Amino acid sequence: MKTIKKCLFPAAGYGTRFLPATKATPKEMLPILTKPLIQYGVEEAVEAGISTMAIITGRGKRAIEDHFDISYELEHQIKGGSKENLLTDIRSLITNCTFSYTRQVQMKGLGHAILTGETLIGDEAFAVILADDLCTNKKDNILQQMIKIYERYECSVVAIEEVPLDETSKYGIIAGELIDGSDNVYRVSDMVEKPEPKDAPTNMAIIGRYILTPDIFDILKTTQAGKGGEIQITDALLTQAKQGKVIAYKFEGKRFDCGSVDGFVEATNWFYEKRKEL
Repeated sequence: MKTIKKCLFPAAGYGTRFLPATKATPKEMLPILTKPLIQYGVEEAVEAGISTMAIITGRGKRAIEDHFDISYELEHQIKGGSKENLLTDIRSLITNCTFSYTRQVQMKGLGHAILTGETLIGDEAFAVILADDLCTNKKDNILQQMIKIYERYECSVVAIEEVPLDETSKYGIIAGELIDGSDNVYRVSDMVEKPEPKDAPTNMAIIGRYILTPDIFDILKTTQAGKGGEIQITDALLTQAKQGKVIAYKFEGKRFDCGSVDGFVEATNWFYEKRKEL
């Protein structure tokens, strides 16, 4: 079985919940302490053994490309000084990873963004990280855990966590059969995009980590617009789930919803406290 070698980052959204900060700054570049959200995501992928990053951008997202590129003038200015080491981590990513980009010309939903990445991914299974879901764990990170699940079941994998029932309308919600209680693994039987609480089959919500098999691209090409008039990855995954080919994994670790102001502040405070412990 082929290993997961590529990670897709959909990063073309407008980030309207953070206006006016995101009027000219990509939401993926908003910093938790001194590091932008998307760098946390890339570092998670690298820790999981992935070195090829495919990023879906859009208008006004040039800062993402510039961040993962060498700034010769800046490095010259701080070379030999006390601040030179502040670029060590990002320089390591630039040196050891390959970054490729394509634009999502129209904002037609997460499913459409992933489909836009087909030209960068090709015919192989791949990971997807949504940078505004910032995840952390003491041992294996979330993506490392999911790759182990993928290697066991050889099908698409979604990360899930339980959410309050009154928040189901914010997420894709799954239903399924628990097939491995020791590892919190479910065989998905149903998926609903952002259901109202009364319509939700469970309170188990998909968060921004996926491993997708390459047939998802052909499925997305025929997936009709769903909730909000957008092409939803949840609807495409339901096609796979009906064939028994989607696993949901309740991961170990902590997740911050940095697409919301409350989650962003919570993440900032949590990482600040952790840094003080070092």
